[in-house]
Amino acid sequence: MEILLILASVCLVLFMVLATYDGFYLHIFKYSLFNHEESTFEHITHTIRAVLFPMIVWSLFVNETGATLFLFGIGLVVLDLVVLGIDAYSETESRKFMGGLPKWEYIIHLFSNSLHFAAIVLVLAIKIDVVEGSLLFVNAIPLSLAKEVFMFVSLNLVPGAIVLALLHGALLLHKPKSLWNTYRSKISCC
Repeated sequence: MEILLILASVCLVLFMVLATYDGFYLHIFKYSLFNHEESTFEHITHTIRAVLFPMIVWSLFVNETGATLFLFGIGLVVLDLVVLGIDAYSETESRKFMGGLPKWEYIIHLFSNSLHFAAIVLVLAIKIDVVEGSLLFVNAIPLSLAKEVFMFVSLNLVPGAIVLALLHGALLLHKPKSLWNTYRSKISCC
């Protein structure tokens, strides 16, 4: 179990680095997808996934209280997969204004989504036990350094993920979008 906790922690950290670079820097800061009419739908799918992520982490990674919240988290993962499929399908049309999705950004999407779902699969392997042909939710993972690191990573990425989700959501609204564009236009780097 120790190695699974370490691997899940590493996957989460690497995912958050790539997701922040892609979701904040590329999508919001550099390309301003929310400003392009053809990219609005893509921005909405990103917003939905940004909202789902901290709830997935809380219900699957942090939750040690019961199976109901855990099952809710699994449902969120299924919803996340559906939204990811819709997002991927729509990206061709969404990125026409910039000549299509750059190959290197496509590669970032592949790696970040792979790390995202690898972390989830590792957590499922940790928190689901098979006993006499039945699946059981593991309420408490034994205390260890690996668990402490895993919980530290999981708990500390939730606030940043919530901020990114709120920013995505705010940029769907006219006033925050206008405010963002005003301040963004004053930054000449990047």
